[in-house]
Amino acid sequence: MTGKPISPYAVLALAIVLPGTGQVLNGTPQRGLVFLFFIIMLGWVSMNVMPVHATFIGRSIGGVFIYGLSVIDAYRCARIRLEVWRYHQRQAA
Repeated sequence: MTGKPISPYAVLALAIVLPGTGQVLNGTPQRGLVFLFFIIMLGWVSMNVMPVHATFIGRSIGGVFIYGLSVIDAYRCARIRLEVWRYHQRQAA
């Protein structure tokens, strides 16, 4: 590994603000695009399936669920990258 990876907490913060950016920061932009696609797709599907009197969150629950998964995934991958980097640093010393 060349340099220290980005802090998992910074990745987490950016993933919360902009879905998909955490995956981009982790070096997997295709994964971020897939998450964005499914956020939009499942959000649209749940908007059309849920009853009209449901709340906005209830109507877009499919997209919200995938959004939550993308945030967790971005943090998890960033944390793993950091721990692997730390392991290699200890082995090199």
